[in-house]
Amino acid sequence: MVLVMGVDSSTQACKVVIVDADTGELVREGRAAHPAGTSVDPEAWWAALRTAIDAAGGMADVAAWSIGGQQHGMVALDERGTVVRDALLWNDTRSARAAADLVAEFGAERLAERTGLVPVASFTISKLRWLRDHEPANAARTAAVALPHDWLTWRLRGFGPGADARLDELVTDRSDASGTGYWSAATGAYDRELLVAALGHDARLPRVLAADEWVVDADGRRVAPGAGDNAASALGVGAGVGDVVVSIGTSGTVFAVSETATVDPTGTVAGFASADGHHLPLVCTLNAARVLDATAVLLAVDHDELSRLALSAEPGAGGLALVPYFEGERTPNLPDATASVTGMTLASTTRANLARAAVEGMLSGLGAGLDALREQGVPLRRVLLVGGGARSAAVQRIAPLVFGLEVEVPEPGEYVALGAAEQARRVLAAL
Repeated sequence: MVLVMGVDSSTQACKVVIVDADTGELVREGRAAHPAGTSVDPEAWWAALRTAIDAAGGMADVAAWSIGGQQHGMVALDERGTVVRDALLWNDTRSARAAADLVAEFGAERLAERTGLVPVASFTISKLRWLRDHEPANAARTAAVALPHDWLTWRLRGFGPGADARLDELVTDRSDASGTGYWSAATGAYDRELLVAALGHDARLPRVLAADEWVVDADGRRVAPGAGDNAASALGVGAGVGDVVVSIGTSGTVFAVSETATVDPTGTVAGFASADGHHLPLVCTLNAARVLDATAVLLAVDHDELSRLALSAEPGAGGLALVPYFEGERTPNLPDATASVTGMTLASTTRANLARAAVEGMLSGLGAGLDALREQGVPLRRVLLVGGGARSAAVQRIAPLVFGLEVEVPEPGEYVALGAAEQARRVLAAL
């Protein structure tokens, strides 16, 4: 049996899967927690990766491997490959002002045309500008900039800080590079002017590998390019052109595999790249599974009972409608919005209708992401519904009515890690 390894280094934890390269079946797995916070020492990720690999039975019998990871995180390295400061994660919002400054300087339309993105706090370019403005000494020390999965790949291949740091061995993939704000999925090149505008000077950046390209580790194993978490997840669920993945977690993500790049100067649709050589336009919403959590608490029921109540009500919830903006909203861009319930009458205000309205409202919020993709001309033929919220029977049955598309719900799994394993399978099979 030939084995490959896939890794998901997420915000909360590191997950490792060992997979049969011929069948794709899971053979063994391991996991280790990451520290909390939005600013983390990357060495904690490195320790968690090694612990998770050990928990999965080691990689001595692995023929190829790949790492998927949280997008956007800024890992700044000096000339010796030493981490300059704790990495700023995607969810660190201190760089919001820096993002706004970049948009003011270059213009949203121009940035969207150059990189497919309009900077927000989560993107790497915004974090580099924050570093320049708030920690100029650290910015000046920064000789190379990597993303979490790039840095972990570099370390696991046998490189690291020292006199001969081999920063030239840093590699990444199209999907993660496309989330930096200084690389274009349309041209396949870094935009050095934007990098300098952010950091204050040029720096070494990881070489961007093609989808079918590989490097090797110290033991001669093939190492796939890796991927950002959403792109790896798309590979893990088997999404192809025309498929849209709707992920219902704490927040919601809606992303589709497309043959063409998108340019959205409003910033609603981020023009990311996929891990298989295509494009991965993505929309993020703030309100997803927690809409159901809040409603379940209000009705004093568990999620199974909430689902039963929702399915006992008629479509439309008797006119009761829940606007799900409990935490403001990103799509549409309404940061100060609040949730509300409308259509309340003596007849419509029932526990069942409120449960139904919560499910329909949450799905309608995600449907706004589908509409944004359609407005960009992205073809949509099938929805793949994933994430914790997708386990609800009510969500599964109501989603096709709200989305107006065929909906499939894959079995729950570690899709980012499985997508990375699929990458490893593909480079192992390549000539």
